Amino acid sequence: MRIAYGVMGYGRGHATRARAVLPALRREHEVTVFAGGDAYAMLANDFPTVRIPTLGYAYGRDGRASFTTTLMANARQTTGLLLGGESLRQVMDELRKREIDLVISDSEAWLHQAARRLRIPRISFDHVGVIAFCEPHFPSELAWRAYRDAWGYRRLMGQPDRVLISSFYPAQPRASTTRIVGPILRPEVLTAQPQSGDYLLAYFNRGHLQYSPRIEQELLELEMPVVIYGTAQEGDHDNLSFRPIDPLRFVEDFAGCRAVLATAGNQLIGEALHLRKPILALPEQVFEQELNAWLVDRLGIGRRADLVNLTAGEIELFLADAPACAARMEAFAGDGSEAAIAALQEFIAELRPCRPPRPVPAFAPYTPSGANLGEPRRDPNA
Repeated sequence: MRIAYGVMGYGRGHATRARAVLPALRREHEVTVFAGGDAYAMLANDFPTVRIPTLGYAYGRDGRASFTTTLMANARQTTGLLLGGESLRQVMDELRKREIDLVISDSEAWLHQAARRLRIPRISFDHVGVIAFCEPHFPSELAWRAYRDAWGYRRLMGQPDRVLISSFYPAQPRASTTRIVGPILRPEVLTAQPQSGDYLLAYFNRGHLQYSPRIEQELLELEMPVVIYGTAQEGDHDNLSFRPIDPLRFVEDFAGCRAVLATAGNQLIGEALHLRKPILALPEQVFEQELNAWLVDRLGIGRRADLVNLTAGEIELFLADAPACAARMEAFAGDGSEAAIAALQEFIAELRPCRPPRPVPAFAPYTPSGANLGEPRRDPNA
């Protein structure tokens, strides 16, 4: 089958999940990735990828994600997306040109909207769907934001033919067409050998906004080394070691740390569970991450805190409780990769169109100078 696989370009968690399942899908199907932003940078060297627009969060001066500012920053793109603007028409043209049979989307709205208009079957595969397609499972103080974000998600993504949700915690689907699997763990995480190191691992998905001088001062007050990813800095400063984003090196540091301080993405929490690394969750001001952080605290696998007001004292209290958190993680750890691939193949078979198969072309990764919408990266020797 000819499959278009859309990946939300904000942050790295969506692309990390895609990397874990794409090789298995490409063994049986012709798959073209559609991605923008961070996801394009992570996937385009290894898979045939078309660059598309992406939506993202906007931040206030305090480093917090701002709902109002996000709406304003994305208003033009969202209007064009929902009303059939030029960018959506270009994505539709790409789907027609490639004679796409089926769409899989990881929170990627352009592919959802284009497939809906072209009546191409589609599968939603992400974590955010847990708030739109599962029974409510959130605290009362977050309820109104849950309903608001669930409405917005359904407005952007529509109603897929099948829904697959990867989640580090259990949830109850509302329909038989929805299925829940555990975290999708990449091979590097599965083969890592966890050790209990003497350092704290800190990860910021938007370090230029989140890593403030005040946060740095709090980390400097800790009586332990801190390895930091996600900022523009490199090298060592007192007890702080700054590292550039490197997926393999990050997994090594992840497996060897004592605990993790990070934003509250589902993918990272799932990997922390597997590696038995307690997490101090610092959610962005968006409902999904706030719910994730609330559940981290409620399940006893870590603690939640406010990034803007974080103190060294809070970090030390978390570290004192880290051994107990690690002991509780075994009950929730698991790898949903095989179950996810099996579910995707089952859904694909159920939605398969009646047309003869076509040979899957070869693809050799390389790094060109750049690509725009409609220009997939291909083997230069083909």
